[in-house]
Amino acid sequence: MNFKITLASLTTFLNKVTKLLIPLVIVSLLLGIIFGPTTPFVGDVYKNVTDILNMLGEDALLALVSLVIILAYLKKD
Repeated sequence: MNFKITLASLTTFLNKVTKLLIPLVIVSLLLGIIFGPTTPFVGDVYKNVTDILNMLGEDALLALVSLVIILAYLKKD
């Protein structure tokens, strides 16, 4: 019983953290696109995302579409 309460509170906490961090990442990506990857803090997020997409190579477009689908699903909640 105690484990269920702990798991529920941990899930609630992680949901709140996720709802806080997703808009920060989105704003960082948009500012990185607007002002370029040399912008402090914003550039690091932008560079990391572009590195991940470049690692995927030809499947980068598929990964980008997948990210849009995931974000649309999270927005639905």
